[in-house]
Amino acid sequence: MEFKNYYLDLIMIPLSFIISISYNLWLWHKVRTEPLSTVIGANAHGRRLWVSTIMKDNDKKNILAIQTIRNTIMGSTLMATTSIVLCCGLAAVVSSSYSVKTPLNNTIYGAHGQFMVALKYVTLLVIFLFSFMCHSLSIRFISQVNFLINCPEDSTIVTSTYVSELLEKSFMLGMIGNRLFYSALPVMLWIFGPVLVFLCSSTMVPVLYNLDFLFENSKNGKMMA
Repeated sequence: MEFKNYYLDLIMIPLSFIISISYNLWLWHKVRTEPLSTVIGANAHGRRLWVSTIMKDNDKKNILAIQTIRNTIMGSTLMATTSIVLCCGLAAVVSSSYSVKTPLNNTIYGAHGQFMVALKYVTLLVIFLFSFMCHSLSIRFISQVNFLINCPEDSTIVTSTYVSELLEKSFMLGMIGNRLFYSALPVMLWIFGPVLVFLCSSTMVPVLYNLDFLFENSKNGKMMA
């Protein structure tokens, strides 16, 4: 194992992971300390108001609640299904006796030996597996909300606050599953070399930043995504 064949992977792959993890940790800190400056915090606040409104006027809005939750379950189910299908495909590739690295050996930078190719596919497999697990847990919590949101609000246990917490757990797990799914894109590019991984991770951070934060429009004083 010669270092000259692996130094790009040893430098750029950890840097790419550090960039992605650092951004998401900073985003989590902002959500906890300044929630209304982020799309995640603003949406969470809106969902709490929605649950409270639905449970106060349950007789008239129970159908709306069920339809909204059903659409959310369908979205999580789609992501969970996609993740597990990709897991099955990657598991088949890893266990296959066919050498997938042969056509790429002379066209990419970085390490492309048998061990490195297996490591790349196993890393992708683990990411998709955790994404599937997060989406599955998200479906579990949202299914509980589906029943509890139609309970009378005067219950001492099943209150709008309790239902809101279950709903937030579901959306948080769904968000984590989506972030894991997105992080698989740079790892997938690792098959073609570590340089693309670093470029993709560096590009994704400003894109996600513009999607995750609310910006104040100085002209009209409104908040814009």
